[in-house]
Amino acid sequence: MDLWQASGKEELVGERASSPVKSLKIQNRRYLGNKYKLLSFIKETIQEECGEISSLADIFAGTGVVAYNFMDRLKVATNDTLYSNYLSHIAFLSDEPYNSEKLRDLIEDYNLLKVSDLEDNYVSLTFSNTFFTSGDCKKIGAIREDIAQKYKSNKLNKREMAILTTSLLYSLDRIANTCGHYDAYNSTPPSDKLCIYPLDLSKKPACHNLFFNEDANKLVLSGNLPYFDCVYCDPPYNSRNYCDLYHFLENIARWEKPKVKGKTKKMDRSSLKSQYCGKGAPEAMENLIKALNCRYIVLSYNNTGHSSDERSNAKISDKEIEDILSKKGTVKIHSMKYKAFSTGKSSNAGNEERLFVCKVK
Repeated sequence: MDLWQASGKEELVGERASSPVKSLKIQNRRYLGNKYKLLSFIKETIQEECGEISSLADIFAGTGVVAYNFMDRLKVATNDTLYSNYLSHIAFLSDEPYNSEKLRDLIEDYNLLKVSDLEDNYVSLTFSNTFFTSGDCKKIGAIREDIAQKYKSNKLNKREMAILTTSLLYSLDRIANTCGHYDAYNSTPPSDKLCIYPLDLSKKPACHNLFFNEDANKLVLSGNLPYFDCVYCDPPYNSRNYCDLYHFLENIARWEKPKVKGKTKKMDRSSLKSQYCGKGAPEAMENLIKALNCRYIVLSYNNTGHSSDERSNAKISDKEIEDILSKKGTVKIHSMKYKAFSTGKSSNAGNEERLFVCKVK
C-alpha cells in the first residue's frame, strides 16, 4: 500500500516502527493560532456571507489549514513569510505529480539510519541536547542534507522535496523538547526517538493552486496576487513574531546553515519580522485592505482576552478594524468564544475569535 495515502489502517515505517504509525494530516502540528478547531465557524461564515464564490486566497496562511479546507471546491492561493509553511502548502495543496514509491523508499531509508554511522553535521554541532538529543540532531541534519542534495541534482521535483521536508518538520515537531514552540526548551533532557512519518496526501485540489512566500503587504501592493473572489486575512494579533517561535523549523526548512546565538540558538530573523506585531499594525492593515482586489474580505482577528503580559495584547482595536474595512465596503462581524493557545502567563478570559466580513463596494 502507498504510505503517502490515508487508508485508515496502521502502517509501519522502518525498524523504529515498534508502534503503529499513521499518515500525518496538515493540522498535525503544534502551531500558535492554528485555525483547525475554528474551521466550521470560518467555513459557515464564508458560505453565509460570500455565497457562490469560485476562488479564495489565504494571505497569512500559517500551516495552510483554511485554504486546504476549501481546495477540493475552490481555486486557492496561499502565502506566508515562513518558508517552512510555504513548503507545507506545496506538499499538501499542490497538484504537481510525485512518485509515491520513491518517497516511500526514501522515508524508510531515513528511518533505518543509525546514529553510529553518521558524522556530525550542522544540526548536531549547533543544536545538540537543546530541542533534541545529539543523536536525533545527527539524523535531522543528515536527512535534510540528503533531501537538499537530491533536489539540487534533480532527483526530486519541487513537490517531492516539499513533501519530504514537511514530513521531516512535522515528525520532529512531534518529539521536540518544547511546550509547542522554539522560544524555549524544557529542562528535562530529551531522548532519541525520531521517526519520520509520511503525509496524508489523499485530498486532491480542484484547481491548479498558487503559492507565495512573501510579506503579505508586499505581495498585494506589488500586484502579483491576481484577483480572487474572497481574500481571507489572519494576521498576527500581538507582538509575538512567528519567526521567533518557529525559528528552528524555519532554519531546517531554508537549510542555509546560518550562525545562531543565544540559549535557544536563533538565527538572524530581522527580514522575517512582521509589521503586524508592532505599533505600525493599524497602518499596515489599512494599506493592505486598501490594495486588495476582490469581492469579499474575511478578516480573522482574536481579541486575545485579558492579559497581564503586554506582548499578548492585540495590536489593533475593533474600532480601528471596522473603520479600515468600512472604507472598503459594508462590514458584518461574527464571533465565537475560543480557548486559544497560552504560554501560561496570559489569561484567556473573554477570549473570542472574530470574523470581520467586508463586502467590497
